Amino acid sequence: MEKEQFINRLVELRTNKGVSARDMSLSIGQSAAYINNIENGVNLPSMSVFFYICDYLNISPKDFFDVDTKNPTKSQELLEAVKNLNSEQLEHLIALAKGLK
Repeated sequence: MEKEQFINRLVELRTNKGVSARDMSLSIGQSAAYINNIENGVNLPSMSVFFYICDYLNISPKDFFDVDTKNPTKSQELLEAVKNLNSEQLEHLIALAKGLK
């Protein structure tokens, strides 16, 4: 993943969570401008801070780099919700999902 893709993914995931860059920065124990500096291409996070970012976003590092999944938190929530559905219910849900696509 190139730097620009990393930045775009961070912005996408932060926006999906509905938090400002400042609030996210402070929540992960960094200065108020930390996430803004990443999103503006000034800095990249260290590996340890990257893990804090993933924890804050409630995603795994794998989810961060899976750009085909636009909202991994909601995808995981959906997967948890369908675990106890029977086959007929799953078929209905699959048909619904295909219809939305």
